[in-house]
Amino acid sequence: MKTLGLIGGMSWESTAEYYRLLNELTRDRLGGLHSARLVLHSVDFAVIEQLQTAGRWDEAGEVLAAAARSLEAAGADLLLICTNTMHKVAGHVEAAVSVPLLHLADATAAAVRAAGLRRVGLLGTAFTMEQDFYRGRLASGGLDVLVPDAAARALVHRVIYEELCVGVVREESRAAYRRVIGDLVAAGAEGIVLGCTEIELLVRQEDSPVPVFPTARLHAEAAVAAALDDR
Repeated sequence: MKTLGLIGGMSWESTAEYYRLLNELTRDRLGGLHSARLVLHSVDFAVIEQLQTAGRWDEAGEVLAAAARSLEAAGADLLLICTNTMHKVAGHVEAAVSVPLLHLADATAAAVRAAGLRRVGLLGTAFTMEQDFYRGRLASGGLDVLVPDAAARALVHRVIYEELCVGVVREESRAAYRRVIGDLVAAGAEGIVLGCTEIELLVRQEDSPVPVFPTARLHAEAAVAAALDDR
């Protein structure tokens, strides 16, 4: 099995899910006591969030690039950025190392296409829903992407940063997300992309009338397949 390098900590709540998923999926594939070969560089999310808010993306990219270099030096054969939003600086990471980066949006688009769907609603941070780095990547993968209206985007973003990133899961927020999902479906969404890894702590398939695509799980599935060369 190839060694996976995880750039995590953004937030650690979802990075813990990555660790669980990667090990469970490896055990499912190989059986017995097998677990994933991986190394983790976990950054301080408070620093990253401040850079995000200030629009200092190049500086944030350098933080992740340094993490990528440390993972390559530790023996990683394949890198994962364990967050959707920070794929805005995926280019910084790719330029810093010689090992490949498995892009989360590519894994997600492939899963949506495999399900026979094309038009999806996207939930995530305001950065992910409003900027082109993620929506454009999904579109280049053959998808038509819908996002909530401004008020709903603000709600979704607030719940991520003020609740899910600090381990708070509230039924009121689940109900609010269900309403946002319902509006996206009414607008024509055939599926819902949970485009923030923390959202998987809150939303499950039973919360949506159409298929949901949990991006952390999809990323982990693609990573294990790549690490095992699809054997």
